[in-house]
Amino acid sequence: MRVIGTFIAFVGFAFAAPAAAEVASSGDTGFAVTGSADIAAPPSEVWAALVEPSRYWNSEHSWSGDAGNMTLEPEAGGCFCETIPGGGSAEHMRVVGIMPESRLVMRGSLGPLQGEALTGVLTVTLEPVGEGARLAWAYVVGGYARYPLPDIAPAVDGVIAEQMTRLAGLFD
Repeated sequence: MRVIGTFIAFVGFAFAAPAAAEVASSGDTGFAVTGSADIAAPPSEVWAALVEPSRYWNSEHSWSGDAGNMTLEPEAGGCFCETIPGGGSAEHMRVVGIMPESRLVMRGSLGPLQGEALTGVLTVTLEPVGEGARLAWAYVVGGYARYPLPDIAPAVDGVIAEQMTRLAGLFD
């Protein structure tokens, strides 16, 4: 029952996605969501914000209820983790590849995906565009879940896109 409730809550946040986000592909064993945003700041400034998720992550998409508890160690093996009051913690993802100011690759399961036999790879890239930067992301998820993966793909797309939109919004 708890999995279904978490899934429904996760789906409820799907509608915050910008037009540049989409479910790129979906099937019984996985899905891919992608998106992009042009930002009026150089890649170096966007990168500095990207590796500080507490600056832009929505607290509603954290286990602790406070995005201020989220950290990212920007190095191979680094943790995108969250401290939970009372001595708890959560590992959201692990850094598997990094090229400062241009590419961040992390492996892990976000939100209710953690309770399933799923894993994903989130790749975030930055490239210069004029005076600013283009932020692009792809989250590819695969494995087994107790619910149909094509049904949750739009919700995951919405949540990832919301965080990237919030990151871009730091530079408005």
